[in-house]
Formats: sequence, C-alpha cells, structure tokens
Amino acid sequence: MIDVELVEEAPGGGRVPKSVSNMVERARALPVPVLAVAALILVGGSGGAILYGDDIMVWIRGEPDYELIEFDAEQARIYAQSLVDAGHPEWEGRLSGTVEEENAAAAIKFNFSSMGIPATLEDFDVPMFVIGNDPALSMCTPGGIGNIFGGPTPCSIADVNRDIVEFTHREDYVIQGYSGSSSIQYVDDITVIDLGTGNESADWASAANEVGLVWLKPETEGNTALFQRGADNDLAGLILINDRQNCDELVSDDCVPYFKSVEISSIDPIPEDLGFIMVSRSVGQAIVDEVINGDARLQFITDVNNQGTATIYVPCGIIEGQTDSLIIFGAHHDTVYNGQGAVDDTSGVATLQEIARQFGLLESQLGTPKHTIYFCTWGGEEEGLWGSTEWVDKHRTMLADNLRLYVNLDMNHVDAERNSGVTMFGNNKADVDHIRGVASVFSSAYPELADKYPISIHMQSSTAMPYNSDHAPFVYNLDDEDGPDKYYGRAIVCYGSGSTEYHTYLDTMERFNEESLMVSGIIYGSLVRYLAYGD
Repeated sequence: MIDVELVEEAPGGGRVPKSVSNMVERARALPVPVLAVAALILVGGSGGAILYGDDIMVWIRGEPDYELIEFDAEQARIYAQSLVDAGHPEWEGRLSGTVEEENAAAAIKFNFSSMGIPATLEDFDVPMFVIGNDPALSMCTPGGIGNIFGGPTPCSIADVNRDIVEFTHREDYVIQGYSGSSSIQYVDDITVIDLGTGNESADWASAANEVGLVWLKPETEGNTALFQRGADNDLAGLILINDRQNCDELVSDDCVPYFKSVEISSIDPIPEDLGFIMVSRSVGQAIVDEVINGDARLQFITDVNNQGTATIYVPCGIIEGQTDSLIIFGAHHDTVYNGQGAVDDTSGVATLQEIARQFGLLESQLGTPKHTIYFCTWGGEEEGLWGSTEWVDKHRTMLADNLRLYVNLDMNHVDAERNSGVTMFGNNKADVDHIRGVASVFSSAYPELADKYPISIHMQSSTAMPYNSDHAPFVYNLDDEDGPDKYYGRAIVCYGSGSTEYHTYLDTMERFNEESLMVSGIIYGSLVRYLAYGD
C-alpha cells in the first residue's frame, strides 16, 4: 500500500498530495507567463486530481483582484431616449426590416465611432413580414331597417342606422408575428367560431373559411401551433384573446394584447391569407357577446406580406486586442412593432453603448486589452433571433476558433416599483464564479444599489441554456454536431424584472429606470475588464 497524505482540496472537490500543494505555494509566486507551464506540470503530477484550465489558474493565483468600471446612468438614458426617438411615427416601434430599424443601427454605429471605437455595419436578408396599411378591427350591429322588404344590406353604407364599434390598434388588438392578410368586411357576414383554448381536440374544421377565436389560457399552446392549425383548416382569420398575461396589472379588469412571433421554420408553406391578431380580454368578450351570441358583424382587416424577405442590420464596435481571443457584448436594437420597447431591449442596447464608451476610455488609459472586444447589437431578434443567428453563421470559423465569452444584455432593466432584482447566469463555472466575485465587490462599493436591486446568480448547464435570446446562437450554433462531444460556446446572460409592459404599447420611457442598468453594466463590464486587463 502506498501512503499518500492528502491535505488540500482542488477545484471541483478533488484532492492533491501535499507535495503538489507545496508546488502550488511556490508556483503562486511565479510571473503570470510561467503559470501556464506550472499548471501543466501540476496536472501531470497531481496523482489523478482533475484540474481544468480556468480553475487551476485561479487556484494558483488566489482570489482575483476585480476593479469596477465606471458607469454613467444618465448617459445610458440619453442613449435609450435617442433610440426611442427613432421609432415609427405612429406605432413607435423599430420593427426589423424597416427604415426605423435601419436608422437605429446606423445611429449605434455612429455612436461607436464617436467614442473612438472602429465600427462596422453588416446587413442580412432574412424571412420577414412587412406590414402595409393600418389594420382594422370593428363590430357593426345592423340598423333597425336591416334587410326588411328588400332594404339595404345590413351594415352596408346604405344601412344608415347601423351601430359601429371600432377598436384601437395596439391598445385593443395587435398583429402577431408572420400573420398573413385578411380582408373580412361587414357585408361578408362571416361567422366567428369559439375554439376555446385551441388545443388539438377543438373543432378547428368547423371554422373553415370563418374566423376562429382562441382563448389564451395557461394551457394554451404557442402561436406556432395555433397558426399551423388555422392554416391546416383553411381559416379566414384567427383571433387570440389574452386571458393569461399582464391581466389586471396594466389596465384594471383587463388583459392588454401583446406581440408574439411564430416559428416559421415549423410551418411550410406560411399561409399568406390568414390574418392573425391578439385582442384584449375585454375586446374578446365583446366579440363573444355581440358577434357570436348577438347580431353584430365583424370587420377584420390585416395587410401583411409574409412571403418575402427584408434587410436587417448588425452594427459592431470593435476594440482590437493583443490576441484574436474574442469577448462579445450583445443586445438587440429591434423592438416589437407595436411599442417603444424601452425595456425590451432599448435598455440592453443603452447599457451596451455605455459599457463600450467606458472601454474606449479604458483603452486610452491602459492600452490594448488582452482580448479583442466586440460590442454588437442585433436586428431581427423579436421575429426569430435573425441578426445574431446570421452573424454567427457568417463568422462561424472565427468564433469557433476564438470565442472566449459572449455577454448578452436583454431586458437587464429593473422596474423601480415592481422590483424583484436582477438575474445573472452562465454556462461555465469559472465565468459564473467571476460574476459572483465581481458582484461581491460591487455590493461593497455600492451597498445601496445592491440592497435595492437584489442579484440572483446561478449556473446553467450548456444544454439547459434557454433558446430565447441572442446568446443562443453563440451557445448552440458554433458546432453542427450533436451528442456528448458537441462544442458549446460560453455565454453569460442578464435578464431584468418587472417588465409587465413587455411587448405592449405601454413599454415606454415613462417607466424607464436608468439607475437599475448600473447593476449589470458595472458587474458584467468589470468582469470583462478583469479578463481584458487583469493579471
């Protein structure tokens, strides 16, 4: 039997012999360039201890010395307001593929250049829906003279006693992603069929050539499944009633309609003549009461071309490093078409620009960073992560060889009144440990902010990382293979809280809280500062 004295715990819970522990103590005094060689020696002589690159370097060096970056919250608000001001003159959003999205991307590129950071602007043609004329939704109750004795057609212009209720676009109803076009007039006397929650057991066939009404409940499936069933059963229109999200929180006794997209890769062909909208709970109930159970007729018009492509944009500010190793900050500059998107994701883009400005100043003070740092904003996120996906595909080789870390900022904003803090997570233990370490320094330096905005940090396995924002292509798309040997990119993500206005017309600058951006801006910016300029 060999007697080995185990005295110290290695990263990950393993143990190493005392002789190796003594080597560690001596190695900690070595210059940084020598540490990598020392790490290899330790791995070879560790007697079976499992030591990995990031862990062993931290183990040898001891606790990292994090320095916090500066962050000007007022400047971040200025960046946010300028993006909101670039929105659609009526609908306020920056829908992907529109002049509003293009102008936003160009303004972001200009801001990078103004910071002294070289910038690029790339464009991609992607499948996209294009909204034409304003949509229309209304009900008409025929007048008293109706169609008696060959009189005028009910609800026609000649029906002078008709009673029309017009619903307000964006407030009462919202077009859904990749909707087609419908043109249903009062005189068509279309039937509206209540399909309940629209599950597979619902009688979708009964709504052929009619308008289907689906109640959005907790058990209701997603837009893609509903849109597919509507297409398979030849519906003339599809109305989704919001009875699940933001109910009684934004408008008393009601649920505000919001935008949701459709996963078009799952639908072939995309139905071009099926209008798809969401209405508020009160509007949906009115349609049930007055149209389904009453004498009113429905007018439902959507003018949407979902058969072509549109050009989306990706501006990037680039600080060249000493190596090709890449760290990328990302946020999406597009919004849903129906609102300002002050939180989703103007807040992330504003934070990213302020971090970029700070790194421009750091470069002038500290010189060239160890890593090349990209600051990119994506178009096409709301309709299917198009910008980040296309950019990753174009630069796949560069990323597969050099990506050190992708940092995603999507709704990293905290509402001042509905405050449940900030959530941070990543798919690599060393990176998550860095987040915890920087957050501790942040809490000491900004105790009031740390108390006001609680920070939740957790580790996700790569396979469990959600596929719901622009980090996803960087995690999943760098390797085409599946199975245990698949390569997953490293990413850290920040989500905020309190955005009940999410994807509605109420996501405006009125509730914007620039102070909350300091939490993720300083913590994630300081983590990258450590990687770029630390020992």
